[in-house]
Amino acid sequence: MAVKDYIRKRFFPHMWCPGCGHGIVLNALLRAVEQLGMSKNEIVMVSGIGCSSRISGYVDFHTLHTIHGRALAFATGVKLSRPELNLIVPMGDGDALSIGGNHFIHAARRNIDITAIVMNNRIYGMTGGQYSPLSGYGTLATTAPYKNIDHDFDVVDLSVAAGASFVARSTTYHVRHLADIIKDAVLHEGFSVVEVLSQCPTYFGRKNKMGGAAEMMELFKKNTTPIGSKAKKENPELTERGIFVRNEIPEYCSEYDKIIEKAGGQIKERL
Repeated sequence: MAVKDYIRKRFFPHMWCPGCGHGIVLNALLRAVEQLGMSKNEIVMVSGIGCSSRISGYVDFHTLHTIHGRALAFATGVKLSRPELNLIVPMGDGDALSIGGNHFIHAARRNIDITAIVMNNRIYGMTGGQYSPLSGYGTLATTAPYKNIDHDFDVVDLSVAAGASFVARSTTYHVRHLADIIKDAVLHEGFSVVEVLSQCPTYFGRKNKMGGAAEMMELFKKNTTPIGSKAKKENPELTERGIFVRNEIPEYCSEYDKIIEKAGGQIKERL
């Protein structure tokens, strides 16, 4: 199948602002699925609320557009009932790590086979440009007109600490790298986290005088480097990109099936 076969053409043009990075993430996701040769019926996409969550409306997969912060909870239910399906959950930074933070860390801890794509544009874009858990200290937002004093999460560190068995980071500038990362994440049997540094020129870029979409993407090129690079050693302030963790540990649905089998055997013995 070609990329165009995976989209719902009737819903285009999309509703994202000009220059938004989420369209690039959608492009990379569709190219990853195309390269994997997956059937549309093999995939379920579950999203919550926010700019990023609108992706589920544009893909011709089985989709659930759920409530704010609860996409991973819904996805867990789908995966437990139909473990043969591939679950992909696109989330924004607030959706994933603010209202959805508790669901996020426990999905990682369980190591359930779900691919979580966290689009980190450092802002609540759909509701007016409020600061998010990833906005960072010293940034401006509509709810932080005198600068934000909250420190941000590091998505990679948080995911690793919570027990995710696959953790990676890429950017909307490095689109081919991003497609490869998503492909690896989908193939991994366990909870996979892909953080994508994505631009929001409408709110974050404008408020923080970072220029338009092209200028913000240039910053991703300039301020990131591959894991363990010479540039990182020379400049520790650079953000690393690549695969940080890829561990093979027991997956939750497989372990749950063993519990069901064991319980069923004991019931038969009693009968």
